[in-house]
Amino acid sequence: MKKVIQTLFVGLLAVCSIIYVSGNDHLFGLVAKVIETGRTTAGIDDYLFFDNRIIPPSDTPQAWPFHKDYNIVASTPSLNALHDTLQTVAFLVIKNDSIWHEQYFDGYGKDSQSNSFSMAKSMVSASLFKAIEAGDVESENQKVIAFLPWLIGDHAKDVTMGDLASMASGLEWNENYDNLLTITPRTYVEKDMLSLMKQIPINYQPGEKFIYQSGSTQLLGLALEEATGENMSTLVRSYFWNPIGAEHQASWTLDSNDYGVEKSFCCLNSNARDFARFGKLFKNHGVWEGQQLIDSAFVEKSIRPRFEKSPQYGYGWWLGAVDENPFFSMRGHMGQYVIVFPEQDIIIVRLGHRGLNDIPGSQTPIDLPLYVKEVFKMIAPENET
Repeated sequence: MKKVIQTLFVGLLAVCSIIYVSGNDHLFGLVAKVIETGRTTAGIDDYLFFDNRIIPPSDTPQAWPFHKDYNIVASTPSLNALHDTLQTVAFLVIKNDSIWHEQYFDGYGKDSQSNSFSMAKSMVSASLFKAIEAGDVESENQKVIAFLPWLIGDHAKDVTMGDLASMASGLEWNENYDNLLTITPRTYVEKDMLSLMKQIPINYQPGEKFIYQSGSTQLLGLALEEATGENMSTLVRSYFWNPIGAEHQASWTLDSNDYGVEKSFCCLNSNARDFARFGKLFKNHGVWEGQQLIDSAFVEKSIRPRFEKSPQYGYGWWLGAVDENPFFSMRGHMGQYVIVFPEQDIIIVRLGHRGLNDIPGSQTPIDLPLYVKEVFKMIAPENET
């Protein structure tokens, strides 16, 4: 028995050595998080298991008004089934800037925090345009190397701030959530994002085509911090969270307390009502309660495709249509959505534990139009202005 144990120990030590030498030591961090959380996948409550920077609520919090028909129309049976199957925790419909429908599940409520995952990318992209307005960045055409001189790769000197925001960076990056040996799972548990990003080269011509890469937004966050002298949590609060009247404290997951770098590609944690404010701001062309918080030209650029061959993405926002009704949206892993239909003056927020894969041949998740179609069925009898 002793010999068997010794053999197993030597084998385990050899495996650990191979993992470390191969540069995949982040697997140890993933294993530690699996043990800590008791599950093998990311979750909407992961902020409980990572270091975070607190984002205080607005100095002048503003409650959402309730529509006169608030929660009068019941969810359709199909929508209820979808919530149950995909484990929705929050579902919010805002009509004419008033809460029209609201449901919470699984012990969540209006005050509960939830992980935005990649919905945060929309906020980081918008922060670029605010930094341009403030004069900290010359324009979206300014080279990233002006702020991150350590960039490496054949095209490190060519990539612009706008290339990062529009997912056209030319970064050597494999956006794969299933293969634990790839860069994306590593970033989720990484404790030194700056050192990691210094190793990722810009090897392809930037500014030519859309390729969705979380690393592009992480670089954008690092560049904005250098340009402004502020961390991303402070920037987002001053640019948006405070003036749009966020009612609750939020948080942003960091790599570690030792380094304190926001994981800009994901992981701003808040609630459905406060996430919806960002949709309202962009639906209303950057105006909030009569104040122009972000230039309408920047809003327009953000919610229009940069590349003709990639009509599904602008600058930080996903684009599309359901039954010929155009929308723009914030999107996150496992079905986190803020979906804006400007023509109908409707905002749909869905937060939950599960999502579905993309529609074949598309980069639109199967579940997104399903939520939308059911909401439109619910609203159809209203015929309100």
